[in-house]
Amino acid sequence: MGDADRIPVLEIGGTHLTTALVEPADWTVSPGSLTRSPIHPKADLDDLLGEIAGAATALTAAHAEHRPAWAVAIPGPFDYVAGVGRYENVDKFESLTGQDVRGGLMTRIVPTPAMLHFINDADAYGLGEAIIGAARGYSRSICLTLGTGVGSAFIVDGVPVQEGPGVAPEGSIHLIDYNGQPLEDTMSRRALLAAYARATGVTESPIDVREIFELARTGDPIAMATVEAGLSGLGRAIASTVSRFAAEILVLGGSMTGSWDLVEPLVRAGLVSVDPGLAGLPIERAQHPEDAPLVGAAFWAAR
Repeated sequence: MGDADRIPVLEIGGTHLTTALVEPADWTVSPGSLTRSPIHPKADLDDLLGEIAGAATALTAAHAEHRPAWAVAIPGPFDYVAGVGRYENVDKFESLTGQDVRGGLMTRIVPTPAMLHFINDADAYGLGEAIIGAARGYSRSICLTLGTGVGSAFIVDGVPVQEGPGVAPEGSIHLIDYNGQPLEDTMSRRALLAAYARATGVTESPIDVREIFELARTGDPIAMATVEAGLSGLGRAIASTVSRFAAEILVLGGSMTGSWDLVEPLVRAGLVSVDPGLAGLPIERAQHPEDAPLVGAAFWAAR
C-alpha cells in the first residue's frame, strides 16, 4: 500500500502535536510515521496555526507528495462541522476562538490538503478503542479518560453520539453534576489533590496524584480515602448514565489507569452501589492509549 492510500492524522493536545499515517486496510498506524512535537496553546493565532501546519507539512514532506484529506482530532469546545474554535474563557487555544481553523490550516499546510475532517479528541479515542481496542466487537460503549479532567465518548455502532437516552450533555460526562457540584470537583487531578490537601491539613498537596495512588496501595488511610472518594464517586455519578445508555462495556483510559488495581474495583463499587444490575458490566482498561485517537480520527475521516 502506498502513502497515497494512507490517511494523514493530526492529533492536537494541550501540550503536544502528534502526526501519523494510518493504514485503512487494518486500521494501524504506519510504522515510522508517528512524530510528536510541542505546542504552545496560548500562542497568538498566526503562531499557533503555524505550529500545527508545520507539523502537518513535515509529515507530508517525509512520506508523500499528494493532497489527501486529513483527519484532525482536537479538544473542544469546537465547531467540528464548520472547523471553528469556540474557546471563550478556556485556558487554552483562545486565539482560535471564532476563527476559521480549517481555512487557516489549509492555506498553511504544504501541499494544500483536499479537506480537513475534525473530530473531538475524546471521541477519536473512544472510537479508536471501539475499532481496534478494548471495545472492539461491542455495539454500545462508553470510553472515559481519567487525567487532568474526565473526557468521554459515547459510541454506537462505530459513531460517536452527543445526544440520545443516557448520553451526557453534548456527549461530555464532565458536564454532569454529582452531589450538586460539577463531576470534576469530585474526580479529576485537581479534585484529588485538593481532597488530599484538605485531609492532611495543608493548603496545597505536597505530592502529585501518582504518589497519592502509591500511598493508597500501601494502605495509607488518608490517601486511600482520597482515591476511594474520587473513583467511587465517579462510579456513582455515572451509574444512571451507563444504565440508561445501555452500555455494553465501559473503557477507562488516561494517566490514572496506570493504577488499574485501584481504579477498576473502586469505579465498579461506585456503579454497583447505585445500580446493582451493573455488577456484570465489563470494565476494561484502554488497550491502545497512543494509537486509538489516531485510528479513531482516521476512521471518522474515511467514513
